[in-house]
Amino acid sequence: MHCPFCQNKQSKVIDSRVIDGGTAIRRRRECSACNGRFTTIEKAQLLVIKRNGLTEPFSREKVITGVRRACQGRNVSEDALKRLAQEVEEVVRSHGSSQIHANFIGRAILDPLRELDEVAYLRFASVYKSFESAADFEAEIRQMRRRDRGL
Repeated sequence: MHCPFCQNKQSKVIDSRVIDGGTAIRRRRECSACNGRFTTIEKAQLLVIKRNGLTEPFSREKVITGVRRACQGRNVSEDALKRLAQEVEEVVRSHGSSQIHANFIGRAILDPLRELDEVAYLRFASVYKSFESAADFEAEIRQMRRRDRGL
């Protein structure tokens, strides 16, 4: 970490605190050359384990893009998509692991999307759950209705 005052590369951590509900770490540092003090904030990196085994950083924008596709032609605002993505990120981060499987993210999207728009939910579920026929749609709709009745 470079000192913002003298650009020295050596500093020591004086204090560390978890902030933003555990999503970031605030560190108070002191430069070993000029004794200047400064603060750094590190966002906790959340990695997504893809089906093929590769990992990539979690992207709220990628969640929005996927849900936006499902909502195409529906009356869903951009703000609603952002709120949904934030909710999904909170659920994923609350899982307590720095690495999360992509299918967990897909499952985390389903319930809030269903609340937002049922047609978009069915579109998303059809891809996520790999529907192969109209019978798959019918089964999902029956399941939605059972949940609506509290069964």
